[in-house]
Amino acid sequence: MIDSHAHLTDKRLRSDLDGVLLRAAEAEVQVIVTVGVGPADNRAVAKLVDQVPVVVGSVGVHPHDAKVVTEDVLAQMVALAAHPRIVAIGETGLDFYRDLSPRDRQEMAFVQQIHLARELSLPLIVHSRDAHERTLAILEREGGGELRGVMHCFSGDMAVAERVLALGMHIGIAGPVTYPKSGKLRQVATHVPLERLLVETDCPYLAPQRYRGKRNEPAYVMYVAEEIARLRGLSFDEVARTTAANAAELFGIDGV
Repeated sequence: MIDSHAHLTDKRLRSDLDGVLLRAAEAEVQVIVTVGVGPADNRAVAKLVDQVPVVVGSVGVHPHDAKVVTEDVLAQMVALAAHPRIVAIGETGLDFYRDLSPRDRQEMAFVQQIHLARELSLPLIVHSRDAHERTLAILEREGGGELRGVMHCFSGDMAVAERVLALGMHIGIAGPVTYPKSGKLRQVATHVPLERLLVETDCPYLAPQRYRGKRNEPAYVMYVAEEIARLRGLSFDEVARTTAANAAELFGIDGV
């Protein structure tokens, strides 16, 4: 398996990184994509991918911190993205649930990072919470038919999923698919072509149902794959293998 979205630089995981990586290996997680959310975190991600062979990274500024995006911050991202183990831009996008940055600044930072991903020919990792219509409108306007990426920790319905797929993007399914009241997400996980799905943890957040309320970690991505397999009437191995191949192709990860 590939955990296509984790935050290993979060202090809740970094403080136990050896154990986290051991348990991931025992769960047959081959690769972990650790995702940057701001300037300092991006530097930490770039350092970590040099230290841990199973980890690749992404650099970006989360919409919560969109107000910190400057030309210098974007230039730093370009420099870090030159590293061969930095495989994506993001996470970026819109979060109209918490609104921790003004919405106009979120949109500006989002557009800037879309352009950066296109210029660098890297896939984009997109966050969208309570902002699907605006997120899709910006992606449709700015993507130019040249955008690759993933709508991570997908929380929309099939109508939203169909627009994401029409953009040529993938859909990332995380722990909430295992929650009892996740009917819309389960429908998406059932009906989206398997070749367009990624599995992820978004750890340390959003642990699957059996660990709900506790710290999430990459080993638990298996429970996401298990639920998708159950919903689709497929074997776990087929879901694990296919979603890993999808992530490897999207992020340009060799040897998977």
